This record gives sequence, structure tokens and C-alpha cells, in this order.
Amino acid sequence: MNAKSAPQMSLQDVRSDSDDRPKILLVIGDGAEVMDTLFPYYRLGESFSVHVVAPEKRVYHLVIHELSEGWDITEERKGYHFRADASFAEIDPSEFVGLVLPGGRAPEYLRYDPDLLRITRQFFDQKKPVASICHGIEILASADVLKGRSVTTIPKCRFDATVCGATYLEQPVVRDGNLICCRGKKDMSPWMLAFVGMLEESL
Repeated sequence: MNAKSAPQMSLQDVRSDSDDRPKILLVIGDGAEVMDTLFPYYRLGESFSVHVVAPEKRVYHLVIHELSEGWDITEERKGYHFRADASFAEIDPSEFVGLVLPGGRAPEYLRYDPDLLRITRQFFDQKKPVASICHGIEILASADVLKGRSVTTIPKCRFDATVCGATYLEQPVVRDGNLICCRGKKDMSPWMLAFVGMLEESL
């Protein structure tokens, strides 16, 4: 088998159909940031059944973003492969208790997916827990669910929040109703700690 026809490998194990724990949606796409994706995947997987969703059911390419010496913006390098369990179009949000939106470059194009916007709006309509990190705010902005809310994100994405009527706070983690946001990698531990607490409150 040559390299071109070899199946792409992914970090995930095969999902068990007998997992009856509460289900979480974790959104990915090509260009989703490695740590923004894997940290919530494994942390939430301790207590929940984490379902990875994307535009299509296939293997996606995660990326590593790091601020390197001499760069004004983050340098992007290839990361791991990660498999989506289902497409956005297949998802019934009523079956899930939480939604996680990634950082990286993926939100730049995911924010135009009508099914992802449908899912996001339904979570807000039902006041279910939503976690956003870094550029994930771009998906929330496109879904038009930020008006009147306090949020945080990386400073260079604050316009995406404020132009849609949100108040940007320069804080590591901000909770407003069913939404909990963090700026980036350094804030992941308090972000997930707060999100797990929010999920437990809602169950």
C-alpha cells in the first residue's frame, strides 16, 4: 500500500455504542488548534461522551499555533489528525448537553456553515452550556448570539465580539449565562474547570 492510498490515522479509539454518559459536541475542522481541541476532548472525556463533529464525517488536520521569535502573528505548523464522528447536518442538538467551539483557523470557515449555526443557536435558545476558546468567538459572532453578553477571547479577536454587541473583557475566563469563554491556551485549566461545573449544574 503506497502512502497516497494508506488510511489516515487518528488519535481516537473506536467509540463504544454502550457509552450512555451525557453527550458533548466538540466542533473541529481543518486548521483547528491542537491544544484547543485535545485539552477539552480528554478532560471532558473523563465524565462525558465527547462526540467530534465537523462539516463532513472524515479525518481532519489539526494545527499547532505558537508565537515564535521574530513573528508578529502565530506561526502555524502541522499537528495531529483527528476524526469527526458525524457531520453537522446529522446532529440533533437536543441529544447533547454541551457544546465546545475551538480556536485555530478553523472558525474562519466553519462560521459560514448553516448547520453549525443552527446547532449553536439551538444551544443558546435552550440555554445549554457552551464553551468557546480563542477564535471560537467567530462562530458565536456569525450565529448572532453575542448581543448584550460579556465575553473574552484573544485580544486580536475582540472586534468580532464587540461589533456583534458583546462587551469584551480582558480576563482569562468569562462566564455569562450559559456561555463560558477563555482567551487561549494559558487559560485552559480554569476554562474547563468552570465548564465542567456549569455542565454539572445543568444536569
